[in-house]
Amino acid sequence: MTRYHFTGIKGSGMSPLAQILFDAGEQVQGSDVDTYFFTEQPLRDRGIEIFTFDENNIKEGLTVIAGNAFNDDHPELVRARELGVEVIRYHKFLGEYSNRFTSIAITGAHGKTSTTGLMSHVIGGYMPTSYLIGDGTGSGKEDASYFVMEACEYRRHFLAYHPDYAVMTNIDFDHPDYFTSIDDVYNAFQQLALQVNKAIIACGDDEQLQKIQANVPVVYYGFDPENDFAARNIVKTTEGTEFDVYVRNEFYSKFFIPLFGDHTILNSLAVISLCHYEGVPAKLIQERLNTYGGVKRRFTETKIGDAVLVDDYAHHPTEIAATLQSARQKYPEREVVAIFQPHTFTRTKAFLQDFADSLSGADATYLCDIFGSAREKQGELSIENLASLIEECALLTIETIEQLKKHDNAVFLFMGAGDVHKYQKAYEAILK
Repeated sequence: MTRYHFTGIKGSGMSPLAQILFDAGEQVQGSDVDTYFFTEQPLRDRGIEIFTFDENNIKEGLTVIAGNAFNDDHPELVRARELGVEVIRYHKFLGEYSNRFTSIAITGAHGKTSTTGLMSHVIGGYMPTSYLIGDGTGSGKEDASYFVMEACEYRRHFLAYHPDYAVMTNIDFDHPDYFTSIDDVYNAFQQLALQVNKAIIACGDDEQLQKIQANVPVVYYGFDPENDFAARNIVKTTEGTEFDVYVRNEFYSKFFIPLFGDHTILNSLAVISLCHYEGVPAKLIQERLNTYGGVKRRFTETKIGDAVLVDDYAHHPTEIAATLQSARQKYPEREVVAIFQPHTFTRTKAFLQDFADSLSGADATYLCDIFGSAREKQGELSIENLASLIEECALLTIETIEQLKKHDNAVFLFMGAGDVHKYQKAYEAILK
């Protein structure tokens, strides 16, 4: 029996893939740095061995799955080649593995993780489903019919997949360290579209997605009544959102979601559209929507006294605006305070004014230092460049976190893709 060794097992895709293989009865181990990441907890819960990076971890008889963050000169990968041990890149392995099932690849500049979580929960109530979510969560079923996976466009990694279905939530310019323009991003999605086997479920309100050409049906969803699946008669409350779904202008069913913000309606519509296509009854879809608990770091709430602290992965202007809208719907009477940590210098530079515009939707804004990445430790601008564009804005450090206490009965949105959670933890400590 093959034993899989994951080089970089704590990665946000690697960890769930290791969980899937383990759950499906495979032998799994892996290695990474010693630093604790939230993605490792599900691995430890399963008793999967995690070693510190070391070439001596590699032995004959293993199959090595290599994380995309590590180059071929990584000591473990060098050792594997010396021993003649097979090395497969994460996205290539995932592409081949997913072909065993009815595969559903969920992609888009925004909303991938939330939609993957929702899709796997809803369709998992219909047939056994394995899933890989980019928040570090994975589950493998030995008798799985469906395989739902988050498919990331970065470095065109998703072109390793030939899914039965692709759900495309939107096309937006992001990852400016790799993509050169919105057209470059579109071309990557267009390439993926030609690799889909059954159908594409795409947001018809997105003008880029309207141009997608494919050899399979493209089913559009959205708010525009021209879409194949359209949400109408929307009612928003502090409990959630209710809407009617019309399929090609005919009433299909009324749905309620315990979620907030327009983006959650669109994510739900994507799921409803695919489920309808696969023959899942509307009653079952609603039952599963009712019990959806969300994914990690997407409007994850902690309440201490009269303060609501929200942990959210929003790291692009579009996502910040969506998170603010969710907070306004759920807590219309409260002050909304944004605490934002930009992620990478290239993204901060590319969207400087857009970040300022989206953050101006908060009642108060605090900025943390730019979080670099493994690829770029520094850049040609600083957090002050962004701060100068936002009125009523203050800089925040762990040492000055106490200044947040002046906001009574507020919703604090801790947003970013770096380590913004350390600011939240520090503030929680003060509140407790």
